[in-house]
Amino acid sequence: MASPLVFLNYGQRSLSDPQLVSGALIDVAKHLGNLSFRVWEKMKEKVHFSPVILDPNTANGFLYLSDDLTSVRDGDTKQQLPDNPERNTKYPCVFGSEGFISGKHSWEVEVGDHPRWNIGYVKESVERKGELYASPKYGIWCLFHRDGKYTNGAGKTLTVKKNLQKIRVQLDYDRGEVSFYDSEDMSHICTHRDTFTKKLFPYLDVGKAADVLPVNLLLIVVHCPLFNCVHNKK
Repeated sequence: MASPLVFLNYGQRSLSDPQLVSGALIDVAKHLGNLSFRVWEKMKEKVHFSPVILDPNTANGFLYLSDDLTSVRDGDTKQQLPDNPERNTKYPCVFGSEGFISGKHSWEVEVGDHPRWNIGYVKESVERKGELYASPKYGIWCLFHRDGKYTNGAGKTLTVKKNLQKIRVQLDYDRGEVSFYDSEDMSHICTHRDTFTKKLFPYLDVGKAADVLPVNLLLIVVHCPLFNCVHNKK
């Protein structure tokens, strides 16, 4: 059985504050987000980090989110959820609750030995009900893994020195770049270069429910002041 997939995320605000996703349902992410971060939220003018909260209104029915919206597990039973405009109904993915239209933003994902995952950024206007491919052509800039093989989501197979355990995802919206690094040594994995014109959201796809083992998938959001030093070091 595969080990849990753990997401260690550091969301960095810069230039402008992102806005929460709006939609037909109540903004659960805003009201039920991890309460332990409320003090940090009040200090947002003094710190450069904020938690990455998942948006339950976007989660596929096979994905189960924790009460504080910081973890998600894959299930074998589909939940009966409202078919609101934001919800991903065909593929098992979920978006972050905050989108970005400028600035630099980073988060980390500990993938362990999970057999299949897809991480990156997605544009707000992406197709959520019908056919969708994880590629820039469809508005997804990602790193894809399946059974030990890595691709950039645009058909290019990637060569890595070892199995990736923890990945840093970095968005530079203004330069049009989404980059992926091995967090252990910050070696570069790949970079997507494009012209962004839509709001982008953190994107997680944990594979089709029928294709993966019934393991828990955890998303853990933390603040890390040291990351600011590392991130800004030239």
